[in-house]
Amino acid sequence: MTRRANLPGADELFRSTAPALSAVPAQSETPAPLVPPAIATPKAPSSKKGVRTIARRRVTTVDRSPSGRERHDEKITVYLSPDELFELDQARLQLRGDLGLAVDRGRIVRESIAVIIADLEAKGDQSILARRLRGL
Repeated sequence: MTRRANLPGADELFRSTAPALSAVPAQSETPAPLVPPAIATPKAPSSKKGVRTIARRRVTTVDRSPSGRERHDEKITVYLSPDELFELDQARLQLRGDLGLAVDRGRIVRESIAVIIADLEAKGDQSILARRLRGL
């Protein structure tokens, strides 16, 4: 007898388990689409390759609030020092403990960016962002 563990194969690990987990009986053979038909229909292929095909969201001063809790398609990477990350986590814990606001670090960063950009647009050269960046 070998001492090797008998492990499941990839087919067993990645098999579909949807029928076994479904507690609601199926109403029809074809499931309803998850997105409205207007969104689900494919767009005509663009002649330009590598060019953004979705419209940019134009933000007005009225619509200045950050996006909040929704799916975000755009991403940036920001590197923080250990002290900056610690301060961000402390702010998150303070918001949760003292104010009862359960928010994640990304939400804090998006809110902070919205506040700083609004201040920059309102005060321009005298904004806190301009003053701090001048000091660097």
